[in-house]
Amino acid sequence: MAGGWAKDGAVSEQIEASINDELARLKAQRGPVGDSLAYCAECGEEIPEARRAAIPGVKLCVDCANERDAKNRGRGGINRRASKDSQLK
Repeated sequence: MAGGWAKDGAVSEQIEASINDELARLKAQRGPVGDSLAYCAECGEEIPEARRAAIPGVKLCVDCANERDAKNRGRGGINRRASKDSQLK
């Protein structure tokens, strides 16, 4: 299929690169692995036994984990590689 100024397969490469970037980001954020800590790594509060049993390898208490999740939530779904339409505007 003709793609204007883009080489053949450029759209597929762009989609694949976006998917690979997102998968790498999700794998980096994946839950903790290993032994759980008895005390939070950030604030030092005790992590309840139920939380340590439910999430093996947990390092943060509920409050610190919620704060960290709130900070990471700001990611938008913008195609930073730029589409042809955005270049024409």
